[in-house]
Amino acid sequence: MIFAIAMGMGLVEKRTPATSPSGSKVRTGLRARLFAWSLGHADHTQHRLYADRKRALFTQIEGRAGSAPVVVEIGAGTGLNAAFLPTGARWVVVEPNVHFHGRIREAAQAHGLTVDLRDGAAESLPVADGEADAVVSTLVLCSVADVSRSLAEARRVLRPGGRFVFVEHVAAPPGSLLRRVQRLVRQPWGWLADGCRPDQDTGRRLAEAGFADLQMDAFRVSGGVVAPHIAGVATR
Repeated sequence: MIFAIAMGMGLVEKRTPATSPSGSKVRTGLRARLFAWSLGHADHTQHRLYADRKRALFTQIEGRAGSAPVVVEIGAGTGLNAAFLPTGARWVVVEPNVHFHGRIREAAQAHGLTVDLRDGAAESLPVADGEADAVVSTLVLCSVADVSRSLAEARRVLRPGGRFVFVEHVAAPPGSLLRRVQRLVRQPWGWLADGCRPDQDTGRRLAEAGFADLQMDAFRVSGGVVAPHIAGVATR
């Protein structure tokens, strides 16, 4: 998604190898660097559009009895979501673009989180079965290679009763002018926006993902071709 196209203080950072179990490599090239730079310049816009909604959704993240929550985030980008996570949470970040990693570390330190950076892909999360109290995805599923597999992975790593928290832009209604425009611009948009697909029907994929409960709201922002959005919580 694109709009503008540790040691110390009690924090510990862990790192896993540069290759995920699926063989997906970290991304270090010029396009990855350019995307990280452009997304960093969109932080203010993202905060303005989504902060209130994230604040309400993230209050549903809870740890096991007496423990700080383990929160797995898929594609944390510049680390904006750190501001909404419970203080003291263990923030397991699966972010393949290494140019975001410095910003993620800074966000963890600023908000009292223990960060555990892991290189990998949404389709094969480097996370154990049932390890997570919550999995977070905001403006990410538009660009993963396989949405259904990514959601299956989110379910796998959640403990029973754990929650998948999401805010995603999605395809416009079938037959609408905007849906036709989304399909028309899909290829150049994806090249500019790190593989983002504006016509991704993420809502349908979520409904088919097998969660025990799905609470999902539709809303729109002033985002042009990516104006339609969904947000909510799915419980394992």
